[in-house]
Amino acid sequence: MAKSNEYKLKILYIIKFLMRETDAEHPMSTKTIIEKLQNVGIDAERKSIYDDIAALQRYGFAIEHTRELGGGYYLAERNFELPELKLLVDAVQSSKFVTKQKSSLLIKKLASLTNIHDADKLNRQVYVSSRIKTMNESIYYNVDMIHTAIIENVQITFKYFDWTPQKEKLYRHNGQTYRVSPWALCWDDENYYMLAYDAKAEMVKHFRVDKLSRISYTDFAREGAKCFKNFDLGQYSNQVFGMFRGELDSVTLKCHNSLAGVIIDRFGEDVSIFPKDDHFLCSVNVMVSNNFFSWVMQFGKKMQIVSPEGVVDKMKALITEAGEMYK
Repeated sequence: MAKSNEYKLKILYIIKFLMRETDAEHPMSTKTIIEKLQNVGIDAERKSIYDDIAALQRYGFAIEHTRELGGGYYLAERNFELPELKLLVDAVQSSKFVTKQKSSLLIKKLASLTNIHDADKLNRQVYVSSRIKTMNESIYYNVDMIHTAIIENVQITFKYFDWTPQKEKLYRHNGQTYRVSPWALCWDDENYYMLAYDAKAEMVKHFRVDKLSRISYTDFAREGAKCFKNFDLGQYSNQVFGMFRGELDSVTLKCHNSLAGVIIDRFGEDVSIFPKDDHFLCSVNVMVSNNFFSWVMQFGKKMQIVSPEGVVDKMKALITEAGEMYK
């Protein structure tokens, strides 16, 4: 091997060794570095290792030397710290829309961003197998195509499906091909959604990304720019419960004081709250749907819909209908 090529490979191997095998508790001696280089067919002298380490330090790698634990070099800083990687691993394994296979693959890639000692700590906290996961393996490619369509400013077509009790795909509207203008992606209630403008219906709609099939780009430019010019994704997520649409309405709730945190967590700190003895009133803008009613009912007597009358009547009808099932 030519000397110049050998030098280029040598310095690359050194940083690889330090990145994969060292930290403050596991320094690597000069002797060990030389032995590892010999294992890959590169001869090196002790002084050349010092020069290579100095070059890597000048480039910006935070390589430190210690005389403790036998002495040696270690990489003191990385792009991701262990707590950050643990957070990302937790997000991957707890995400319902990420399949088991993809979860394992992503976590393995995340583990490669740290040294082998910390990678073991990441592997020990993995509990993917028992987590309920989506069955749609193509979600990653769906997300990528949607992002590309947004960047390229084009509409997309796709088919939209539900699952049958036989675990088979049942395409909506007899397999009709949808054509929409994608504008944003949203993660809500453990699912990934695409927010898009439907020109035919003249409204903003959302679609579960893991239920999209056969996505294709079109030659049509996106529409709906006016709808999304001042679109507040956070406000939209607060109003639409479980991503089930309904009629947008201003609803007044009577809540026990213990639910103040629940209301603020859901609708933000700017929500108007009017204290009154052991309860408070608040007015919130929501998409009135069965999911909204279910959210209210989970708090029992601690939360009540006060107005408008039409929404109260819908709540009464839903409770009566559910009660009939248990007579």
